[in-house]
Amino acid sequence: MKSQSAPLFARTPLLAGTDPQAKREEIRAYFHATFDRYESLFGTLACDEAYYRKAISLRHPLIFYLGHTATFFINKFVLAGLVDVRIDARFESMFAVGVDEMSWDDLDEANYDWPPVEAVWEYRRKVRTVVDRVIREAPLSLPIGWDDPFWAVMMGIEHERIHLETSSVLIRQHSLSLVRPRADWQPCRLSGEAPQNELLRIPAGSVALGRRRDEPVYGWDNEYGSHAAQVAEFHAARYLTSNHEFLAFVESGGYADDSVWEEEGLAWRRFARAEHPTFWVPDGAGWRLRLMTEEVAMPWDWPVETNYHEAKAFCNWKARATGRPVRLPGEDEWNRIYDVSGLADVPSDVPAGANLHLDHWASSCAVNRFAHGELYDVVGNVWQWCETPTYPFDGFEVHPLYDDFTTPTFDDRHNMIKGGAWVSTGNESRHVSRYAFRRHFFQHAGFRYIVADAPVSYVSSSYESDALLSQYAEFHYGEEYFGVPNFPRAMALNAIAAFERHAGAPAGRALDLGCATGRTSFELARRFDHVTGIDFSARFINAGVKLAQQGALRYTLQDEGELVFYRECRLAGLGLDAVAGKVDFSQGDACNLKPGFSGYDLIVAANLIDRLYSPRKFLETVHQRLNPGGLLVLSSPYTWLDAHTRREEWIGGFKKDGESYTTLDGLKDILGARFELVEGPQAVPFVIRETRRKFQHTLSEMTVWRRRD
Repeated sequence: MKSQSAPLFARTPLLAGTDPQAKREEIRAYFHATFDRYESLFGTLACDEAYYRKAISLRHPLIFYLGHTATFFINKFVLAGLVDVRIDARFESMFAVGVDEMSWDDLDEANYDWPPVEAVWEYRRKVRTVVDRVIREAPLSLPIGWDDPFWAVMMGIEHERIHLETSSVLIRQHSLSLVRPRADWQPCRLSGEAPQNELLRIPAGSVALGRRRDEPVYGWDNEYGSHAAQVAEFHAARYLTSNHEFLAFVESGGYADDSVWEEEGLAWRRFARAEHPTFWVPDGAGWRLRLMTEEVAMPWDWPVETNYHEAKAFCNWKARATGRPVRLPGEDEWNRIYDVSGLADVPSDVPAGANLHLDHWASSCAVNRFAHGELYDVVGNVWQWCETPTYPFDGFEVHPLYDDFTTPTFDDRHNMIKGGAWVSTGNESRHVSRYAFRRHFFQHAGFRYIVADAPVSYVSSSYESDALLSQYAEFHYGEEYFGVPNFPRAMALNAIAAFERHAGAPAGRALDLGCATGRTSFELARRFDHVTGIDFSARFINAGVKLAQQGALRYTLQDEGELVFYRECRLAGLGLDAVAGKVDFSQGDACNLKPGFSGYDLIVAANLIDRLYSPRKFLETVHQRLNPGGLLVLSSPYTWLDAHTRREEWIGGFKKDGESYTTLDGLKDILGARFELVEGPQAVPFVIRETRRKFQHTLSEMTVWRRRD
């Protein structure tokens, strides 16, 4: 363990103050300490072969990571306008993007023409000089905020600290013949008898997560925004699960018991042929433990290190054995444990009271070494797997300099890890940090189990990438373009106003036919007691359902070519969250609705009739769905196309008896027997965004019809 007088690895600096020059020097020292420590890690590689041989098939060899963090500085500095001349364009392309987000069976067999090791070290020396000069000379004013070019400096440093950790994991997975111990990367040498784990009560309470953008400390995009939750009472294990506690699972045949593995975990286990934790090394009748550069006798009182699948299987096994609902904590529950333990982030001037920030050893240590209230290792030692797939907080925005830091993980396949490990420094060591990995990946990560009657809360994080669905989501919930009001909202307002003028009945039930992603349905619910949205497209309906249930919908929008950016719409932001419970969505065919869809006081069919296979059938039967005196509101640009409606099914837009016969003529002829036209026609404009620079501007013709009594 380090002495109290040993220098501490530099902490993340505050980005506020009154002395810009002093802050420059603090950031400059932070950069050099980080760059030095990262390079010292690669000193554990014993030969050039260690740089080029992959430690695992899912990631690049370590030569990539030696170059990657350096090129990151230059690439981000170019984007931020901090430099205008590249050092080596070939390197800055080759080392730009890793392959860290692969499926466990997605083997990358591509051959890369990696440069000589010394060439990459020389490149790093040049980058160090450039970054040092930028820190000393670039304009700096305090506080340094998200939009400040100097934010890119902090981004590069914190990015290097992330890869300090991930590269240490790869080194740990390397062949022992390719690595060597170093004095500045010495593991803990202390071990003893493992403690008996026990459960402690965590009282119910609330958590409030998320950061404000004006907090003067660097953060990654997924930390910002807000999230609040009430957490029910649960019980948490006093200690992280130790190697000794996990041994019972191994010896009971847990790795061969399909019944305790989730479907995805079982597929991984079979593919990997896993029979024990990855870092356990069979040694005759016993076990040894692989550390970063050596193997040691198994320290049974250290935390077991697993991926999510193994941790989940253990919990399922323990739940079956005890008859209690054992599982991993969700992110909210982990934060509740943190709050109850009364912890704070790593101090700036004394060693952490946890195995964290490289303040103690280059390895884990005993699970009963660092007490945090009644529990141990609430932070530090190893990361802790959570049940929660990563998701964006309310108000999430991507940073323009790094738009793919978090968004690739919003796929419901990356689970949160919390608490940090012995090598987690800088931003990683902060309790607000939100990192996530694919469930089959290995980090310096283990777990603490809990017993909870309440199911883990789950927020879907996936972004809709279907181009048409995203286009309609933007049409319904996105920005207004060229001063044209939002069309779905305008249709709802027009329909409500017409209902007030012409219908004598209370505003009871409304039907939104061809509802697409549902904006008109929600807007109608401001006035009507209940609204049903129906669309033929299940994917559109699912978007409305997600909004009604979760209050948010996330989608990608095409920018240009293959480039996209990320949008989030929230009912609360539109003032519609209070009416979500009054809306339901169903998939259905407007020309053949089920009998139960009837008894409505208002029906809105916006931009629908010229997309039906038989608009006449719809119009001849729609009165059956309306109460007497109810209103039918139609709108359409009348763009008749054979792709949607066969020519013989068109109700207008052609010559009849030698004269022009419009769609409005057809509507009057078909609806006239049972409806009276009470308003219109009226032009309602709309704009649909296709790409950043391509839009459709259209006029839809609206008419309002009252069913005769």
